[in-house]
Amino acid sequence: MASQTQGIQQLLAAEKRAAEKINEARKRKLQRTKQAKQEAQAEVEKYKQQREQEFKGFEQQYLGTKEDIESKIRRDTEDQINGMKQSVASNKQAVIVRLLQLVCDIKPELHHNLTLQKKLHGQFAA
Repeated sequence: MASQTQGIQQLLAAEKRAAEKINEARKRKLQRTKQAKQEAQAEVEKYKQQREQEFKGFEQQYLGTKEDIESKIRRDTEDQINGMKQSVASNKQAVIVRLLQLVCDIKPELHHNLTLQKKLHGQFAA
């Protein structure tokens, strides 16, 4: 009987050691998984920074910097405004003369609708 209890105690002790080893293995596995995630995250961040730098280089090479774009837009706007000012200056006198002609040289005529209405009703002979 003593050998059976001793055998059972040995089995229980062996089972306890096995459970401890399994728990340690799970902890190591969890730790390795966390470490792998951290390494993967660091690698993703590194790749992301690399691609961002490549994009900024591409953008600067082909589009220029933000200041370059702003100055180009500013120059274009100033050129358009100057073109409009020149157009106004060159056409100003002709527009004034045409407005004066329209206001001062009045030629009384019947309205177009009235003329059509009289033609339709036969009351107007032109």
